Amino acid sequence: MPIKAETWKIEKIGVIGPGIVGMPMASMLANAKIKIGSDKPAKVIVVQRDSRNSGWKVDSINNGKSVIGGIEPELDDITREAVNAGLLSATSDFSNLSDADVILVSVQTDKKGFEPDYGPLFGALEKLGEALSKKPADKIPLVIFESTLAPTTMDTLIRKHFQKFGLQEGKDILLGNSPNRVMPGRLVERIRKSDKLAGGLHPETPKLIAKLYNHIVTQGEVFQTNSLTAEIVKTLENAYRDVRIAFSTEIVRYCDENNIDFYNVRDKVNALLSQSDTATSNPNAVPSGGILIPMLGVGGHCLPKDGILLWWRNIETGIDTTNSLILGSRLINDDSPAFTFKQAEKQFGSMKDKRIALLGVAYRFNSEDTRNSPTLTLANYLRDQEISYIMHDPYVKEDDQNLEKYNQQTHYTRSLEDAIIDADYIIMCNSHKEYMDKIDEITSTNKSLKGVVDACNIYNSSYFISKGIPYTGIGRGKSEPTEIFTNFVLQSFQAMENGLALELSSLIDFYNANYAFDDFNKVKFSEVQRLARTCSTGCEIADALYVKDIPSYKGFTVKLAELARQK
Repeated sequence: MPIKAETWKIEKIGVIGPGIVGMPMASMLANAKIKIGSDKPAKVIVVQRDSRNSGWKVDSINNGKSVIGGIEPELDDITREAVNAGLLSATSDFSNLSDADVILVSVQTDKKGFEPDYGPLFGALEKLGEALSKKPADKIPLVIFESTLAPTTMDTLIRKHFQKFGLQEGKDILLGNSPNRVMPGRLVERIRKSDKLAGGLHPETPKLIAKLYNHIVTQGEVFQTNSLTAEIVKTLENAYRDVRIAFSTEIVRYCDENNIDFYNVRDKVNALLSQSDTATSNPNAVPSGGILIPMLGVGGHCLPKDGILLWWRNIETGIDTTNSLILGSRLINDDSPAFTFKQAEKQFGSMKDKRIALLGVAYRFNSEDTRNSPTLTLANYLRDQEISYIMHDPYVKEDDQNLEKYNQQTHYTRSLEDAIIDADYIIMCNSHKEYMDKIDEITSTNKSLKGVVDACNIYNSSYFISKGIPYTGIGRGKSEPTEIFTNFVLQSFQAMENGLALELSSLIDFYNANYAFDDFNKVKFSEVQRLARTCSTGCEIADALYVKDIPSYKGFTVKLAELARQK
């Protein structure tokens, strides 16, 4: 092996893509003043392509400013300090990476139908390949993919990509993957405290990644594994979260139809599962229990696509996916924005001739990130239904690319007063702290407000009762759940999680049979369980046990539990 962790030398680190992953990673690596095999701290250079929407990031970073909006504790200070110390800079010229010792690739990946959309990623890798083809002969760069990748991508696509440039894995270049576990609003905290995966195609690669990342993952652990396992665990974490949201959505819909307090159900079931959290009472806490909190819908970059990425290679074979819990959950969650609006109309009557204010366009609280935002999905639905609406968000820019993508710019304002002054109804789509702090302004600006729909668990109903404002929300039934119903939900959840484990086990067998090219790269179900458990937002994978019977309550059965029985 040409590189050993004990004799490794790092003088220059490149980071491609200063988004919500690349920006904090670059700033923290520079700020850590890493000295590996050198007396001088490694310099970090960020590469951002010169595009209409993102080209401005180069000057912003070079001026000591983070390019991430919203509330991001510490990130601005860390970025400024690193730039002032001469350890962090940015450029749009990929040739600056020719002599880099380490390159982090943090380029967005997406899906296109039922397969990955790697257009932006391989656009960047084409330029990286050209740069590294001119590397010094004695240098063996380590390329670490922070991007989420569909299982087998590292071996079947990325390894072959670099071969085109005469770069042989394990000889001229080392390829590893350490899929991010960041979260908007807590980027620095999550990198510092969260456990991290370090995968590689070669056994030495995870050791190198761990040696580097231990400088910034100071309160977590870097777990070493192979690339295929890391790919599976990362896509599984988000896929299973999507499944749990879909399960919770099925339960909350029943609760709303029968006036049952869903949050009471949630806390009782999670206590029985030993997976309690504080998210029921704290809208800015991250739900991590078994039963999650259904909101307007499921947004963000990861959850809507990662289950499909996990299944990708299997789908390619033409296999019947009808009984997949992972893919079935997508249908439930995709329906949530329109379903929530229809439920609001059941409470308040037709809104056909009313004006609706949608507060919160970002998919996540205290963030500017609008990727797959359920608010935009709802806005598109309202436009199709010819219902008048206006959107507001304190962090989303007026030229946001997703507002432009859906031609929603004229339905958006940065003025909270303009959004609510003429609104008949307000739908709370996101629990931004600003909306918590300005509840009095939101409810008093418009004296003719007819009602508030809480679709993000941000407010307490007692406030609206005291103000005489009609209020409804997801899961806000009045009746306490019976012990029989609570046990029904618990048993349905356990059936679902066993079915999910069976689905995962089948996928792992498929990948091992068709894509594990040596013993090091084989995947073990127990190892996937162990590594998934290190996810800070909860990913307890049950044992793969067959489900014979599923519970029923007054004729109601949970669809995901039914799918589990068919495994």
